[in-house]
Amino acid sequence: MQVTRSTFNDVMVPNYNPAQMVPVRGEGSRVWDQEGVEYIDFAGGIAVNVLGHCHPELVNALQEQGSKLWHLSNVFTNEPAIRLAKKLCDATFADKVYFCNSGAEANEAALKLARRYAIDHHGAEKDQIIAFTQGFHGRTFFTVTVGGQPAYSDGFGPKPGGIDHCEYNNLEMLEEMMSERTCAIMMEPMQGEGGIISPDPAFVKGVRELCDKHNALLIFDEVQTGLGRMGHLYAYMGVNVTPDILTTAKSLGGGFPIGAMLTTDAIASSLKPGTHGSTYGGNPLACAVAERVLDIVNTPEILADVLKKEALYRDILQKINAKYDVFSEVRGKGMLLGCALNEKYAGRARDFMTAAAEQKLMCLVAGMNVIRFAPSLVIPDEDIIEGLARFEKAIASVVAA
Repeated sequence: MQVTRSTFNDVMVPNYNPAQMVPVRGEGSRVWDQEGVEYIDFAGGIAVNVLGHCHPELVNALQEQGSKLWHLSNVFTNEPAIRLAKKLCDATFADKVYFCNSGAEANEAALKLARRYAIDHHGAEKDQIIAFTQGFHGRTFFTVTVGGQPAYSDGFGPKPGGIDHCEYNNLEMLEEMMSERTCAIMMEPMQGEGGIISPDPAFVKGVRELCDKHNALLIFDEVQTGLGRMGHLYAYMGVNVTPDILTTAKSLGGGFPIGAMLTTDAIASSLKPGTHGSTYGGNPLACAVAERVLDIVNTPEILADVLKKEALYRDILQKINAKYDVFSEVRGKGMLLGCALNEKYAGRARDFMTAAAEQKLMCLVAGMNVIRFAPSLVIPDEDIIEGLARFEKAIASVVAA
């Protein structure tokens, strides 16, 4: 059956507007479309393809597990799920893991757990969840309401209650909002969709202290920052603040859909049998691939190399900007970087992304003013250099227009 980009318009719900080219094959940090045209991938499937496309060890893990066991249900457990959970616990603060299929589902589980824990230990009136403006936590109705971007949550009728929003990096405002009614704070240790915004170290530390003061749980949404993307296995390790609940997805499966919620024994005990579930959660195929991802990424060599590659990106981007003066700053850390546009080019991030695609470079935006890079952690230096050469041509074309 022959399909083209126009077939998409005929058969797919119009909530997406994908690029005109249709990728058909990927290897490492390179992708080829239906016409055989090659692209360099700085988008990484939105911070998912942590080891690039079709990494041989991940292909192996999928093929090995695919010949053994695909799916059971949570009436049974399976070896890949148990092994992956054990390795995640050994590598982090967590004692217990819950598996699901996506970041949104991991965040949904985290929010439900926080509410259930508060009811169990403090009573039903302790129900306030505080999150941050410009945050993003998924597209279920609960998570999209907690995410602080009304453009994503408005227009679907009455929203879940007990949710308030604070400015990111504004500890004073958070302190005023919190009380004994607060059951949880949900935050990204670096805001991704909201513009690649790093937290002040004092802010993160202050959030932890306020949670302790008010007996509230601290939830870190590490869906985008986790699995080595910022030079630590999880970003909380770099800010030296330990959450009570952590969510992870995207890079965890290296491209295979999986999500997880991590927490402690004491908090996990509130999710008794029957309180929450997922038909595909802990799927053997997904867990086998994710286990291999974790084994590869969680090594000193890979994590140290992430910061070296960041330095290479920054060095070349600085030289490009010295020529064209389009960025006010390069934000982010590791392999999650954002080129923030200056006033002259405000609101034109999508123009630069489109121009990059014309130069055969795949990248992302984070809002209207930031061009986002979230490539593979093992992208070869030559692909970074070549990709940024293409990016420079894209910038030149926008500046000249």
